Amino acid sequence: MLPFENLSADQENAYFVDGIQDEILTRLAKISALKVISRTSTRRYASRPDNLREIAQQLGVANILEGSVQRVGGAVRVNVQLIKAATDAHLWAETYDRDIKDIFAVESEIAQNVAEALRARLLPEETARVTRIPTKNPQAYDQFLKAEYFLNQLFWTNAKDPGEIARKAEASYESAIAADPEFALAYAQLSYLKATASWFGIDPSPQTMETARTAAMRALALQPELPEAHLAMGYVHYWGQRDYAAALAEFDTARKSLPNDANVLKAMARVHRRQGNLLQAIPEFEQATTLDPRDTDLAREIGVTLACLRRYAEAEAAFARSIALSPENAYAYVYRAGALQLSGDMEAASKVLASVPADLDPQGAVSLQRCYLAMAMRQPDTALAALAKAPTWLNTATDGLLMPATLWRGQALAVKGEKDAAHSAFLEAKQAMEEKRRASGESAGTESYLALAYAGLGEKDAALHAARRATELLPMSQDVLSGSWYLYQLAGVEAQFGEHDSAIKHIEQLLAAPAGFYVSDASLRADPAWDPLRQDPSFQKLITHAEAKKVEKKP
Repeated sequence: MLPFENLSADQENAYFVDGIQDEILTRLAKISALKVISRTSTRRYASRPDNLREIAQQLGVANILEGSVQRVGGAVRVNVQLIKAATDAHLWAETYDRDIKDIFAVESEIAQNVAEALRARLLPEETARVTRIPTKNPQAYDQFLKAEYFLNQLFWTNAKDPGEIARKAEASYESAIAADPEFALAYAQLSYLKATASWFGIDPSPQTMETARTAAMRALALQPELPEAHLAMGYVHYWGQRDYAAALAEFDTARKSLPNDANVLKAMARVHRRQGNLLQAIPEFEQATTLDPRDTDLAREIGVTLACLRRYAEAEAAFARSIALSPENAYAYVYRAGALQLSGDMEAASKVLASVPADLDPQGAVSLQRCYLAMAMRQPDTALAALAKAPTWLNTATDGLLMPATLWRGQALAVKGEKDAAHSAFLEAKQAMEEKRRASGESAGTESYLALAYAGLGEKDAALHAARRATELLPMSQDVLSGSWYLYQLAGVEAQFGEHDSAIKHIEQLLAAPAGFYVSDASLRADPAWDPLRQDPSFQKLITHAEAKKVEKKP
């Protein structure tokens, strides 16, 4: 389904047009006999393109639905046509002139007529889902569509202020619920918004996830079979408590009613990856790609998974595809450069970061990666230059965690030998992280970054305690991705303070785990974190073993 054309005189009705298309698409996705491509893959196309055959090939489909929406006051005209892309033949077309309060009936009719035109048989339960009316209140529905529009902006743009967009979405969902307190779908989507805001650091306060849980429970109480409510509750279990079994159970329930929804498959793959089942996650991500072939984030997720497995060449291809699909996908550049750095190709990593479009740096993620690379290349001045225009808090690209930029300024200044300036930077980072701990409570991320600040100040006991606490709060056994990061940080602190045996033991654990974004054979030689271990015989054995593996792999 291509983007619907907005024929309304008031272009601010764009949210309404997008919402109508989304609702029709969602209804079609509930029909198991159809393969329905997600709007993520189609949103970049024109509403009425002249290259339908080429677009169909790119999306892997035979038929395309085009449409337009015109809204005048309380009246709506929806025009749709189903086209066979190979021949440009019109399989079905219809124009609906209705009052806005009848829009749900139009969406249901369109979905059923498309299925009939394609000779897709609907099961009785699918007919019930396709024809269900989420609310009878036009005002509630209008506010819901506005909220969905803002939610999509949160994911599809490199928003400079994601918090503002999230607040607009939340206000619209709450307005929809105020107009119709029985609006289960609005509760479900509000839950997903709040869970997203919590997990990605947009609103990390403890109340955010609790609001997500309450909204999901309300949605399920109102409509126990609502798949979007089960999807939302799955994310509450996953992002709120890392209760993977409960999350997967909810996602599986949602999948039964949303057989063509790539987001459900993506959710399951993400959980399996956290559990350490990366080889299971890859085909799930790939299956999601068949439903959303031009989703830049899916390509990036595949790249991340492959890089964690240290399959860097394959990861490079996935990241390159992600960037090709969306050159403004900042995190694709960040992860691509990081993977190249871990593979040992510093020059290629530098070229990737040099190719990032100007002003593309959400929450300083690109600046931070430039700093990481510069430090790995022993270029502290370059690292400081990368941080010069960065925001006060930097997105680490690990679960939306933020660290103070002063932490890395301190690292670079320390390497340069500017002890007083480095001490001031580390002290500022320490104070910022301690304030964050007081405001938001104890967390693995807070403890880990506090450990780095304490280490920069030479406070050995405090640094080791905080670093160890981070791994207790989130061990690899609970989350192989983030847990590996905290174990890596602990090993670095241990190495700095002469705890060599423990540091090397933890490095060995990381090398045995799918932790290829933090430790690799190449990084054993390049990573400054391991400089205190260079003369240790046990560490030298690790490097020798890594070199031997390289020789074994050569044809």
